[in-house]
Amino acid sequence: MQSLSTERWTAVTGAEGHALQVQALAEARRRPADRIVLGNWADPALLAGETYDTVLADYLLGAIDGFAPYFQERLFARLRPLTAGRLYVVGIDPYVPADPPRERAAHIVWRIGRLRDSCLLLAGERPYREYPAEWVVENLRRSGFEPVSAERFPIRFGRRFVEAQIAMCAQRLARLADRALAAALESHAAALRDEALAHVEEAGSLPCGHDYVIAAEPRRA
Repeated sequence: MQSLSTERWTAVTGAEGHALQVQALAEARRRPADRIVLGNWADPALLAGETYDTVLADYLLGAIDGFAPYFQERLFARLRPLTAGRLYVVGIDPYVPADPPRERAAHIVWRIGRLRDSCLLLAGERPYREYPAEWVVENLRRSGFEPVSAERFPIRFGRRFVEAQIAMCAQRLARLADRALAAALESHAAALRDEALAHVEEAGSLPCGHDYVIAAEPRRA
């Protein structure tokens, strides 16, 4: 983002740790008008009265359920008054469906996702809830936007994904009072990590699902 020609930018996150991380990364090139805002999109006062030529919802739809439960259907209507020019929605199709995938790599990713979500719930946190691109397009139209383009990109998960997801599990399991349950899940996580990394070593990646980018503009009266 800092490589683009802009007058100013505002970054919004609901996670204090993420805000500090972005601040550290961007500090050297931040201008006085550039802002990092810690807030919740369910709060009507957040960025009230402001407008932006470009709004980037970067994996926001799936993540917001952890901070503003049941707000996802209202997210794009919430972003509509802020968007003067174009909204870009970056997301990921759900990859932890109810039924297990048949393809081996997708099945491994599915199991990692189920384990991660279980650990989050046991730790008292809410997992992300992703929506498919088709749902996004329909909701954008209901929210006063007109989609102008959409594209999917195949995902090939690698070592970094595996390590990050298993590390997320470990952080939550460390907080469980039931240490026997935590130990069993830690053992399962370690075995799943080894299986996933072995597949990455053998096949180069874990192909599973798609990211998508959807561009939309405010519908004019």
